[in-house]
Amino acid sequence: MSNKFDALKTSDESGDDESQAKNNQKTDKDEVVAPEINPNEHKLQYAYALWYSRRNPGKQNSIQSYDRNLKLVGRFASVEQFWGLYSHLTRPSELTTHTDFHLFKIGIKPMWEDEANQRGGKWIVRLRKGLVSRCWENLILAMLGEQFMVGEEICGAVVSIRFQEDIICVWNKTASDLGTTNRIRDTLRRILHLPSGASMEYKTHNESLKNVTRS
Repeated sequence: MSNKFDALKTSDESGDDESQAKNNQKTDKDEVVAPEINPNEHKLQYAYALWYSRRNPGKQNSIQSYDRNLKLVGRFASVEQFWGLYSHLTRPSELTTHTDFHLFKIGIKPMWEDEANQRGGKWIVRLRKGLVSRCWENLILAMLGEQFMVGEEICGAVVSIRFQEDIICVWNKTASDLGTTNRIRDTLRRILHLPSGASMEYKTHNESLKNVTRS
């Protein structure tokens, strides 16, 4: 079976803004609908959407340009649907620089401005090259398996491929809830097998919105 990102790469490289706009109009409608599952499948607690984005080096000029770069790859609501999608995806370590995967609960778009994200923030973990694929898989399996134990607080996760390092982030709804953010931090450190001195930073989305350009 061909890699599901073949089509994405083609559309990204085409530079056809009109086609990209039409694609985004479709995904805006489709993203909120959880896929149907077979009664024999193992249902996840939440349904998820996987997004992909890629941009040219340098900072984005606006929120709108970021939104246009988001492409909906697929959705899943069961263990079987997840593996059916995941097994045909390019691993993060094989992606080109300045590309991102965004795995978010259906109904939450991977943008600071989404209602579910507005009062939240994210834990940021910076990784040296060579670790990102293992860490990303560990993270999403923990997220789908509800290992964070923070109820509905988790919105989603992002992996970002950059030139000298890779970045993994976990987004949550309530930045002011220190107990929840600390539990997410501790769980993240454990599932990624991070040493005690590893660099972790929490940043609220309000801080990010002060500057509309994106790193």
